[in-house]
Amino acid sequence: MATLKKEELIELYRKMLLIRYFDEAACDLYSRGEVAGGTHPYIGEEATAVGAIAAINKDDMITSTHRGHGHCLAKGGNPDLMMAELLGKRTGYCKGKGGSLHIADLDIGNLGASGIVAGGIPIATGAAFANLLRKTGKIVLCFFGDGAANTGAFHEAVNLASVWKLPVVFLCENNRYGMSVAVHLAFNIKNISERAGAYGIPGETVDGNDVFSVYESVRKAVEHARTGKGPSLIECNTYRWKGHAASDPQFYRTREEVEEWKKKCPIMRFRGYLSKEKMLSEKEADSIEKESQKIINKAVEFARSSPYPEPKEAIEDVFSPPYIPPQIPKNLKMRKIPYRDALREALREEMLRDENVVLFGEDIIGYGGAFGVTRDFHKEFGNDRVKDTPISEAAIAGAAVGAALCCLKPVAEIMYIDFIPIAMDQICNQAAKIKYMFGGKPVLPLVIRTQGGGGKSIAAQHSQSLEAWFMHVPGLKIVMPSTPFDAKGLLKTAIREDNPVLFIEHKMLYKIEGEVPEEEYLIPFGVADIKRKGKDVTIVATSIMVHKALSSAETLAKDGIDVEVIDPRTLCPLDIETIVNSVKKTGKLVIVHEAAKTMGIGAEIGMQVYERAFDHLDSPIVRVGALDVPIPCSPTLEKEVLPNEEKIIKAVREVCR
Repeated sequence: MATLKKEELIELYRKMLLIRYFDEAACDLYSRGEVAGGTHPYIGEEATAVGAIAAINKDDMITSTHRGHGHCLAKGGNPDLMMAELLGKRTGYCKGKGGSLHIADLDIGNLGASGIVAGGIPIATGAAFANLLRKTGKIVLCFFGDGAANTGAFHEAVNLASVWKLPVVFLCENNRYGMSVAVHLAFNIKNISERAGAYGIPGETVDGNDVFSVYESVRKAVEHARTGKGPSLIECNTYRWKGHAASDPQFYRTREEVEEWKKKCPIMRFRGYLSKEKMLSEKEADSIEKESQKIINKAVEFARSSPYPEPKEAIEDVFSPPYIPPQIPKNLKMRKIPYRDALREALREEMLRDENVVLFGEDIIGYGGAFGVTRDFHKEFGNDRVKDTPISEAAIAGAAVGAALCCLKPVAEIMYIDFIPIAMDQICNQAAKIKYMFGGKPVLPLVIRTQGGGGKSIAAQHSQSLEAWFMHVPGLKIVMPSTPFDAKGLLKTAIREDNPVLFIEHKMLYKIEGEVPEEEYLIPFGVADIKRKGKDVTIVATSIMVHKALSSAETLAKDGIDVEVIDPRTLCPLDIETIVNSVKKTGKLVIVHEAAKTMGIGAEIGMQVYERAFDHLDSPIVRVGALDVPIPCSPTLEKEVLPNEEKIIKAVREVCR
């Protein structure tokens, strides 16, 4: 610790006390029923947070865990705002929407705590990528617990960081238990840091209760990262004195074990060192204790006296303001191009327009993605902005979140929508919720491109339509373009959005040609397109089903049935008004989607129409979807399962009968 001066060492002691007193107060408030939800005490681990953060610069970044009080305070967080957040108050860091599990302070480089074990590790990787690309010189210090080191997210993110040589330090706080499971029951290795060897990065295990050891180890790792040598993995052996959460009865360990570890108290150990070196007298130490306790008492008073949020605030902060594109000019010069080329043009134009737009995903260089959309982009934009990734869906999605938090505009590609379940945490728990959980402060301008649907006889795990899953996740915008015109205009808008967008393409559309303007244009979200006007029946269809609906409409016209076909284009936001107005005119509604019929988007759209236009319906709403079975491989079976023109025509005739 020779690099730290006396006053800096005393400041470390002050921060350790602040963390201890904060969590003691939080536990007391929890026992009184004043803490909203739960709280996960950091007591006993103070040396790890303080020692590690002392080794980074003020403008460096951290990602945290659900046990993040210590990390936030060590980084310079405000105890008043933290305590108010624990009590669910409006003045809290996150306006009472995050609670103890989700403390964040982007102004001081705290990218936030995640209530999901290992949730912050891929995000730290993405933030480090952003810092490397933007040449900020900053590093990211990623805190996580021993349990997180057994998750797929950990392995995917550490491997990606190693391959890309990212400026990130992975710090495992081994406090001996992952909730109640002891470390020796969860690992078949002596030290968690041994995992570093698998990824070709430095690994070290240190005494996490010794602020000196932690500081020195992190300092070396930071220097390693900052000089372009990539990540390191540090394991800090420590111990939590309290349970996993304040409510934990702790049946899984003995009082004797806890008392034995309390003898290794990191604060008393550090105080003893300062006293021995004559840097801190007993009087000075007592004064710092009283001062620290006073700060925490003030934080409790502030939190208790603060107001709760108004009920109306519950619906605020889900999204950043939408991007409103200029009106599409009239008399544009059109030419016919394939759907694939429309996507390529959108990506290229946005990358030329904004250097913060980056692409990454599996095989996006060698193949240009599974369907060739990004082929040769690296030749024009370089391997820094167009990056192949390992097969790591969780790391890809999480890196997009971290990069977006750090001012990039990532367009991440998940090869097939069937693979998205591997990344569900990063998409649904992180990307979709971070803005809300963190009180509306961050913007998340990220796009996840993927493709779904059947028609190629590639069976159940490469042919699904899962859009309904994501309609049920507040915080995501969902786009499903059916034509080259829509694909280009909507993708450009998606990239300019300050919100996470799931952009779903259909594998059978890439070769379909359509008219696309030569000039620039963008299509607003939440505006449906009437693909065909009619007066007798309304069909609402998505993606490739739009084409099948249009074909069906031409057949039905020969029988004197005039069909109006509406393509929502975006499912969130959904332009229900255009659909309702059409139903009020026709009195009949058929909803067509390729996903399984049960609980598909047709159920939601149909219910919204019932709520708004029941009196205008002349017949029951009919849904046309896939049969409720996995998509089979055999072409004859696949044809039987998926919707087609025959089934659509039958449904229309049924509502017209």
